[in-house]
Amino acid sequence: MPVITAAFSGALGAFSLDVSLTLPARGVTALFGPSGCGKTSVLRCIAGLNRLPGTCVVAGETWQDGTRFRPTHRRPVGYVFQEASLFPHLSVRRNLLFGAPRDPAAHSIPFDEVVHLLGLAHLLERAPQNLSGGERQRVAVGRALLSQPRLLLMDEPLSALDRATKDEILPFLERLHAVLDLPVLYVSHDMAEVERLADHLVLMERGRVRASGPLAVLQSDPDLPLAAARDASVSLDAVISHQDDAYGLTELSVRGGRFLVPATPGAVGTRRRLSVVAGDVSLAVVPPSPSTILNVLQGRILSAAPLRDTEMTVVLGLGPAGDGDRLLARVTRRSWELLGLAEGTSVFAQVKGVALANLASGPEMTEI
Repeated sequence: MPVITAAFSGALGAFSLDVSLTLPARGVTALFGPSGCGKTSVLRCIAGLNRLPGTCVVAGETWQDGTRFRPTHRRPVGYVFQEASLFPHLSVRRNLLFGAPRDPAAHSIPFDEVVHLLGLAHLLERAPQNLSGGERQRVAVGRALLSQPRLLLMDEPLSALDRATKDEILPFLERLHAVLDLPVLYVSHDMAEVERLADHLVLMERGRVRASGPLAVLQSDPDLPLAAARDASVSLDAVISHQDDAYGLTELSVRGGRFLVPATPGAVGTRRRLSVVAGDVSLAVVPPSPSTILNVLQGRILSAAPLRDTEMTVVLGLGPAGDGDRLLARVTRRSWELLGLAEGTSVFAQVKGVALANLASGPEMTEI
C-alpha cells in the first residue's frame, strides 16, 4: 500500500515541532489534539507553507528531503481552511473552477462528479454572499478537489460552523470519503467529527506525536487518554447483512458479531459506521437471560486498566476467540473483582446503545 512519510523538526517562533509520521496514502487520517498542539503546523509543513528541516514523501514522490524543497505551488495539494474564503466577485461555478488545470485531460476528478457529490448543482450561478455557511464550505471543498490534488489537506473545516450546519455538511464529506480514492489529512479537535470520518488517527501533544494508528485501535488502547475519557467509545465499520422488515430492524455485521438497530436505509452490503460508548456496555460471564437488550455479543477480555480508584476500563475482542473488532466497557472495580474478571476471560457484552452515523441524516443514537 502506498504511504505518506513526513518528518519535521524545528522551531516555529516560540513553538517547537518534532514529528515523524508514516501514514496510509488512502482514506482519511485525522490529526487530533488540543488547540496549539501542532496539528495545523504539520499540515502547513506538508503543504510547503512552513519550511522546517525534514522529509516529505507522498506515495513515492519526494516533496522535501535534505537537498530538495518543492515550493507550495508545485505540490499537488488541495487545502481547505477554516474559512471558505471564496472570491466574492465570482459565481459558485467560477469559484469552483478557479485554479483547476486548463487541460481537460488532467481532470481525473471531473467537475460534474464534484458538483454531484457536494450537492452544488442548484448553486452554480449564485454569488458567495447568497450562500449559507455550510454551502460556502462545500464550495471551498469542491474548489480544492477540482485543483486535481494528490493529497487533500483539511484544517478544521467545520470549526467555524454551528452544530446544525456541521451536521448538514458531514454527510457530504462522508460521501467524498466513500467515493473518491484520494488521501485526506483532516485536522480537528472534535472527536465526533473524527469518529464519523477517519480511518487512521494521529494523537498529538505539545508538538509531538503521542500515538498513530487505525482509529479503533487507538480508541481502545487503555494507555491512551481517549479510552480514559468519560465518553470513551469505539468506532466500528459495519456492513448491512439483513433487513428485518417485520420488526423494522437492520442487522449490521462486524468482525466477530452483529448488531441490530432500528431500520436504516441501505441495501445488503452497504457500509455503515457504528459508535459504541464504553458506558453502554455491561459484562456477564454466563449468557444473560432474555431481556429488552437485543445486542448481546460474545467476546474475550484482551486487557484492562484501572480508572481512578473505583472503575476499570476493559478492552474486549469480539467473537469466542476475541479476534474480532474491539469494544470498550466501563465497569466498577467491585464488579470486576466479584465476577473474577481477568485478561482472557470469556464474557458476554450487553450493549444498550449504538450510535449509527447515517449518511443521509447524521448520527442517531439507538437504544435496544
